[in-house]
Amino acid sequence: MSEIKRPKLIVDGHCHLSSSRCIPGAFFDGVVSNINASLTAQGVQTDSENIKSMLLSQYDDHYGDKLVSQMNDAGIEKTVLLAPDFTYIFESDFSYRDLAKQHFETKKRHPDRFFVFQGIDPRWGQTGLKFFEYCIKEYQFDGLKLYPPCGYSPSDKRLYPFYELCQQYGLPVLLHTGPTSPTLNFEMAVPSLIDQAAKDFTKVNFILAHGGVNFVEQSKLLCQYRPNVFLDFSGFPSVLNPNGWKSHLYDLFRLKINHKVIFGSDWPVFSMKESLSAMIEGLMSDDGPLRDANNTDIKNIMAGNILRLIGQRQ
Repeated sequence: MSEIKRPKLIVDGHCHLSSSRCIPGAFFDGVVSNINASLTAQGVQTDSENIKSMLLSQYDDHYGDKLVSQMNDAGIEKTVLLAPDFTYIFESDFSYRDLAKQHFETKKRHPDRFFVFQGIDPRWGQTGLKFFEYCIKEYQFDGLKLYPPCGYSPSDKRLYPFYELCQQYGLPVLLHTGPTSPTLNFEMAVPSLIDQAAKDFTKVNFILAHGGVNFVEQSKLLCQYRPNVFLDFSGFPSVLNPNGWKSHLYDLFRLKINHKVIFGSDWPVFSMKESLSAMIEGLMSDDGPLRDANNTDIKNIMAGNILRLIGQRQ
């Protein structure tokens, strides 16, 4: 398949503001430790503070100006901004309220370019729940973002009032699955942990973030047998496949669940390696993973599926 099948509309279903305000220092510390481990094994002398400073220097796009420029270059019309809440477990100079306001200001600054899924740790209780509804009503946010590696199951009963709000307003829920910064716990990041909530809230759509890359066996079965479970393939440039990400995604797109699959870049995680344009070109290239997909599947994967979920808002 080649450029002929490039869809007119592309929506990035998994993205973040490249802003140091959104990610606590402790999260970056874990990322740096993995970089150090890799470089040290190759005999390279490292300096953790220098590496951290280099990473942080890339996170200065607080209101999405650089991101919109990248979107324009790549032909991405709209993007879902995810605002995970790390503030319950990590010290941060910015509260989840501050981060919500930042994302609201970003939406206003760039009209019609962004959707926002707000993160709230369920352990904030009623305070967090009320603020999430405020985000829905006043900020017109579009979904709930969960980060289970912070220490809770996505089927934790403390989340059920949040799911009830999502059901009431017709909003999707996107939850992180798979590994993350080693300063967090991985045990709650298993896709199967959403199963109870998906069964209890059949009118709420759940998106397994990175489900097309990590724990693919669990994720694809949940998507096949739970009508309200979807996956995105964000993080695909880092997939652990000896034949590379194109081979991995080619197999994913042949599983006959393309009505459940959502494109996501996970920007800015790979911004030092690849531009958004390069990601899109790789997906759409003659030897790319979409080469044997039909037009309907390509349109759904690259925009239709995520827009259908967001479009159920009431």
